[in-house]
Amino acid sequence: MNAIAQPAAGNFTQHQTASAGWKLWTGRVLSMLLGAFFLFDAVMKFVKPAAVVTATLQLGFRESSIVPIGLALLACTVLYFVPRSAVFGALLLTGYLGGAVASQVRIGAPSFNILFPIVFASLVWTGLYLRDERVRALLS
Repeated sequence: MNAIAQPAAGNFTQHQTASAGWKLWTGRVLSMLLGAFFLFDAVMKFVKPAAVVTATLQLGFRESSIVPIGLALLACTVLYFVPRSAVFGALLLTGYLGGAVASQVRIGAPSFNILFPIVFASLVWTGLYLRDERVRALLS
């Protein structure tokens, strides 16, 4: 009766391994794409092209705050990619993106500008969920 109630060990392990591999690689690719975006955003804050300065001033921040914001984003992104600190990095990126939402709401920005960082925060956690078994176990 036990043999009927439980799947064959070989089939279960093979299916579990294939599922875990798919999740792992999907999570890695998603996280890499997000990381590329965040790193590009951080670098633009160091370079400070006119568009970045103008956008920052429109949000009500001083120009002198652009580089520290870029440093914060860079630090959060690096922590997100180090496996031991990935959850902490995701939490910090969520806070960073929450600040972006608050800034957009404060100036009465269009809905797209408010939803954009919310979508990115969701993708940060989706990528981490798919690539980190500990997060999947915690949320399952």
